[in-house]
Amino acid sequence: MVQASNEGVNLTSAVLPTPSALEPVEIGVGPMTPAEFLDVTRGRRAVVIAADALAEMTITRNVIDALAGDTVPHYGISTGFGALATKHISVDRRAALQTSLIRSHAAGSGPAVEIEVVRGLMLLRLSTLCTGRTGIRPATAQAYAGMLNAGITPVVPEYGSLGCSGDLAPLAAAALALIGEGTVNDASGAEVAALAALTAAGLTPVVLAEKEGLALINGTDGMLGMLLMALADINELLDVADISAAMSVEALLGTDRVFASALHALRPQLGQGISAARMAAALAGSPIVASHAGPEDTRVQDAYSLRCTPAVHGTARDTAAHAALIADRELASAIDNPVVLPDGSVQSNGNFHGAPLAAVLDFLAISVADVANIAERRTDRMLDANRSHGLPPFLAYEVGVDSGHMIAQYTQAGIVAELKRLAVPASVDSIPSSAMQEDHVSLGWHAGRKLRRAVDGLRRVLAVEILTAARALDFRAPLAPGPVTGAVHDLVRTVVDGPGPDRHLGPEIDAVVGLLDSHAVTSTVQPLLPG
Repeated sequence: MVQASNEGVNLTSAVLPTPSALEPVEIGVGPMTPAEFLDVTRGRRAVVIAADALAEMTITRNVIDALAGDTVPHYGISTGFGALATKHISVDRRAALQTSLIRSHAAGSGPAVEIEVVRGLMLLRLSTLCTGRTGIRPATAQAYAGMLNAGITPVVPEYGSLGCSGDLAPLAAAALALIGEGTVNDASGAEVAALAALTAAGLTPVVLAEKEGLALINGTDGMLGMLLMALADINELLDVADISAAMSVEALLGTDRVFASALHALRPQLGQGISAARMAAALAGSPIVASHAGPEDTRVQDAYSLRCTPAVHGTARDTAAHAALIADRELASAIDNPVVLPDGSVQSNGNFHGAPLAAVLDFLAISVADVANIAERRTDRMLDANRSHGLPPFLAYEVGVDSGHMIAQYTQAGIVAELKRLAVPASVDSIPSSAMQEDHVSLGWHAGRKLRRAVDGLRRVLAVEILTAARALDFRAPLAPGPVTGAVHDLVRTVVDGPGPDRHLGPEIDAVVGLLDSHAVTSTVQPLLPG
């Protein structure tokens, strides 16, 4: 019966999805939407550069070309970089300057990050190029778009970015492929030399001109991409968490009265109200809840892990809403240094600093840990015969012989302990670099990397709760769960058998993780919930 799935679980998977049949996403001067971003990064939808972006790039490139011939040094055009910004570079060495910049800054190390992350940072860099504020040549931007559309994904190492000036090392690894150097994953997922992949796709390596090296690497694109993907995953997992919590409330003979809208109107926290309403709807019509709703039930209050769930889940929802606001602003940004302003002046700036993104990436890691923590407490309660109101110890089929779900809770507890460590903020740290020129950095890339791991942990914690709650509901027979929780119970039973003697439990956990990866839980309950 177990149908364990690894789809979406392996964080380093090198397999690209089948190209999308949708029309290409048009990348213009204005921002793309989060949905378009996900279509390209996860759905492999093609991109096309809009006419307004090509026109604006042409205008600002003319500005750069004029400054390149100026006898006065201009940063990034006729000077060195970072602490070497005072070094004037002669005309005959400027092409070498740009190439050297990419080679030297592609100094990352460690395992390759996920393909979707690399596609995300490439797409967001292309979006900034298309604002026309970077001075890139239109042909260079077109070549970058060509790599995305061909499914050519540069190999980007895990370590190297300090989140200021932007994600230099990861973006440099992507730019290295653009000039025909380094290694990439081709559309089949095979790791090949960049030049070979470009040639096979009919693309020509780019010879960079003045300012283009900087334009390709000076951005917050890795951080923003990881934030956008995390938000998509977290928002869905919060919907799942409301349902898994409702299943646990039902399995533990808890009350649904604490989720009444009148109670939550007394504390108008938006996220809390949403989660309470969803839990109330999930428990509506439940024969199990109705069975103990009368005055004969002497319990005054449920434990906090049941009664206070909307407060915890709602806080995470509000945190995600704030993070989405920051992400939307960053999507509308043109991040580079220096930039070409609409008046034609070229100005240095500090917009590449990742502080806005680093902070919300850390905020989300805290909320992820909290949601997982309360889910683990509900699971533990279902397994403890002293607190489960009549369920067998550890939900064992043959008490004393079987261990039931005892060690599944250990797995949850281990993950939650890890999530608490991952919740320690990266954004409060800073390590000076570049001979103290870059003396305060955001470490936003690190915040993004640990958030991705945290999201994967939350998914697994919720899978264990759903698996355990489904088993507990079976032990409540002949009482039946409600329509919503019952639908999720039945979905679980399509991949995992019901109670019986102890079986290999790991594949069963992974099978429910697969249901979450494939969006099966949310698609099952969505038609059954109001709104």
